[in-house]
Amino acid sequence: MTHQEIYQLAKEWTYEAGEILRKAVTEQLTVEYKTSAADLVTEKDKEIERFFANKINQVFPTHFLLGEEGVQKDQAYQPEEETVWIVDPIDGTTNFVHTKANFSISVAVYVKGEPVIGIIYDVIKDEMFHVLVGAGLYINDRPAETALAEREIEEALICINHLWLAPNPYINEIKMQKMVGDIRGFRCIGSAALELAYVATGRMDGAIFNGLGPWDYAAGYVMLKEQGLVCTTTAGDVINPYQHSPILAASQALHTKILNDYIELKN
Repeated sequence: MTHQEIYQLAKEWTYEAGEILRKAVTEQLTVEYKTSAADLVTEKDKEIERFFANKINQVFPTHFLLGEEGVQKDQAYQPEEETVWIVDPIDGTTNFVHTKANFSISVAVYVKGEPVIGIIYDVIKDEMFHVLVGAGLYINDRPAETALAEREIEEALICINHLWLAPNPYINEIKMQKMVGDIRGFRCIGSAALELAYVATGRMDGAIFNGLGPWDYAAGYVMLKEQGLVCTTTAGDVINPYQHSPILAASQALHTKILNDYIELKN
């Protein structure tokens, strides 16, 4: 099957999964904690990941699934040598539970280590960001703007979690506070995938995350590369798409400015 055919199926499955979640926001949810009271998981996270696992197993039995909830068990493979679907069934579970908005389904397909397909679906807004490498980034059926504005730091809107502005063991909060004072404003949507999609489409100018799972950023990474934007670790290193990573995404000039002037790692 061609990449184009996989792309079409991936979009169809994502829309189907979105319909399940649209119904779910009107239902009583069973919520559990993973690592803390701020790290939530619902039965819908697991249901949606199982939905993708079943579809992939039926249609692409030689493909592999890397998902946040780990529903696909007993997989032994070298991701750089295989076709891997990287799926976050609900990116922004806390928003899904509390506000019933600003959450997304994130689906990426990487072939032998190369990003090929990225889909980020804002379920409530029915807004799908999607890309097949080389064919352009789209918002629903409309091509995304490709000539994105190159912002000066004082004009920039940056996505950053408020936690990195308070004392923390990872990143110098004093420099982060200075950046927030220098830029036009900062936002925290609560879905890293959506925030990266917003950077890729010019709605936001940059995004900084201390630690994301591959399912959080894999689809956004495909979009950023397609748009000619820069996405690295917060140390400026190349990302391994199959591992947890801190992320810095922006245009080339803004990425360089943030990396040089505002990010100081503590370890």
